[in-house]
Amino acid sequence: MTRPGGGFGADGRGDAESPITLVGGRTTVPILRRRSVAIAALTALSVAMTAAAAPAPAGSPGGGRGLQRLLDGLVHAKGGPPGVIVVLRGDGRTVVLRAGHGALEEERPPRIDDHMRIASVAKAFSGAVALRLVSRGRLGLDDTLAKRLPDLPAQWGRVTLRQLLQHTSGLPDFSRAPAFGQILRQDPHHRFASRRLLHFVADQPLAFAPGTRYAYSNSDNIAVALMAEAVTHQRYEKLLDELVYDPLELDATSLPGGFTLPAPYLHGYLVTPSGPQDVSTQFGNSGVWASGGVVSTPRDLSVFIGAYAGGRLVSPAVRRQQLSFVDGGSQPPGPGRNEAGLGIFRYTTRCGVVYGHTGNTAGYTQLALATADGRRSMTFSVNAQITPGGNAALFDRMRAIEEDFTCALLHGDS
Repeated sequence: MTRPGGGFGADGRGDAESPITLVGGRTTVPILRRRSVAIAALTALSVAMTAAAAPAPAGSPGGGRGLQRLLDGLVHAKGGPPGVIVVLRGDGRTVVLRAGHGALEEERPPRIDDHMRIASVAKAFSGAVALRLVSRGRLGLDDTLAKRLPDLPAQWGRVTLRQLLQHTSGLPDFSRAPAFGQILRQDPHHRFASRRLLHFVADQPLAFAPGTRYAYSNSDNIAVALMAEAVTHQRYEKLLDELVYDPLELDATSLPGGFTLPAPYLHGYLVTPSGPQDVSTQFGNSGVWASGGVVSTPRDLSVFIGAYAGGRLVSPAVRRQQLSFVDGGSQPPGPGRNEAGLGIFRYTTRCGVVYGHTGNTAGYTQLALATADGRRSMTFSVNAQITPGGNAALFDRMRAIEEDFTCALLHGDS
């Protein structure tokens, strides 16, 4: 049964019978829903960078045609990505807009069932696992590392699950450790022991007293996954299956350990003056694990973020605590003002408030968000890494377009 106005069943799954409309240029083509199965591998190291963005342009983007022009302009901009695909869900329908190419060699557009690296949006998945366990009484938000992971450095012991989920822990970021970077430079496909990633910074103290400030750290979600494993005695990958993928029927989402991508996939590119270079498989996935290693599709990701941001995976009591926010931006910053909750960010735009997560890694930039009730959701996937520090002008343009699309989502103007 479709939830009124939302395109979701009562359990948070997408409605298998809801119409899907592809919008590209001047063509509008209905297509049938189809599922693909994720088997292999995935994601490179998330790059955490923060910068202030230019103000978004005022006014409405002008409906589907106006939105399409924005995407066309993005891929044709100087240094622009080869392709972009946006999925808007709500009002019992799914609208897909895309521009450019999902694979340059094949000269084909991005597709809703293309596998892709979702980078730090994977942190929302570890948030979902942890908060479901809290809802079931298996974990507590104030459980400490000393209690659940006593083998980690004692100086980190007072850090709580709540602080990990909100990036107020003070844990040093393993992905910035010189030894970690050296291994990647020497062997980008190196198979890391994912559960030992925190050992790269085990000799470092906390950056600040836990709970006193916000600082985005890839170490936080590694520790979250390890806490989940400690209390359940199950592997994190199995917990994802049981607590997230299976309830939402995410058949094309996985957390593999290698560097290849399951077919079909959205090719990721490094855009250079001499032309785009395919970096889809440049890095292995084991070096980011629960912090950035999930592989999904635009279709699956849109279903997940609607259910997660809509609170349908956790109890009401846990939901209230999840939506307690501090100033802090996702990486890269999402549209509007960014604030950090527990495993989720609040984006206050000129058109209203939405909840979700962003991510970026070699070849990919991601935004996934939804309304507070989960009835409207959006994924915005670009097959190039666009960051404030890499190309500030292009990033500002993309972020403004993301806000235009958010306004269209909230107004139903798609």
